[in-house]
Amino acid sequence: MPDSDQFNSLHEKLIERLKAMRPATGGGVLHLASIKNNDEDLGTVEYLRDCALQAGWDARRIDIEDLGWDGACFLDLEEAPVTTLFKLYPWEWLAREEFGEHLIGRPAALIEPAWKMLLSNKALLVLLWEMNYGHPNLLPAYFTPQKFGADYVKKPLLSREGANVTIRSRGVVRQQPGGYGDEGFVYQGLAPLPVFDGRYPVIGSWIVGDQPAGIGIREDDSPIKRNSSRFVPHYFT
Repeated sequence: MPDSDQFNSLHEKLIERLKAMRPATGGGVLHLASIKNNDEDLGTVEYLRDCALQAGWDARRIDIEDLGWDGACFLDLEEAPVTTLFKLYPWEWLAREEFGEHLIGRPAALIEPAWKMLLSNKALLVLLWEMNYGHPNLLPAYFTPQKFGADYVKKPLLSREGANVTIRSRGVVRQQPGGYGDEGFVYQGLAPLPVFDGRYPVIGSWIVGDQPAGIGIREDDSPIKRNSSRFVPHYFT
């Protein structure tokens, strides 16, 4: 469809933003870390490393398990200092690591910043509803289900890829297994997804820096999206 386009400028904006984050003197070493033996995370980090190389960084990949500490700074396997680090690894996990206590001293610049922990915690949904009760862009959210009738969505405070999500709708209960939930749950009003030929699509949006950078559509046979959900291309004319 050569006359069509899609809502997507992600690649260009990533390179532009990474270029703006380089040291004013030029160059700079950026380490990009993910966990070992995870092909999905490796693919994501390698793509971001390619973007960083195009932005002028000396971009080096490292397994997060191989990060070292010399008492003053983080080190890679060549014992080179890690001064700027992108980590595809949740902040709440990083803070629990043996060297997590050293993060307080800011030995390295981390991408993404620590304040993103707030956006990763679904307790924020409850706070947003309290601060903006009835806002049309929000769903009701509470720490207990009593304010709802029979229909609601139960989500762990910290979870990813649909793990441990429960949807109660019209007497039907759908649950996704996982290893999350120890920290607690939030209960959110139900917003039924549209259904096309038995498939449930949902739109996710990307922001790079402070600029919108596109949308992606995930589709599944279940309204709960998982890491195996299909990624569906889109276009507009």
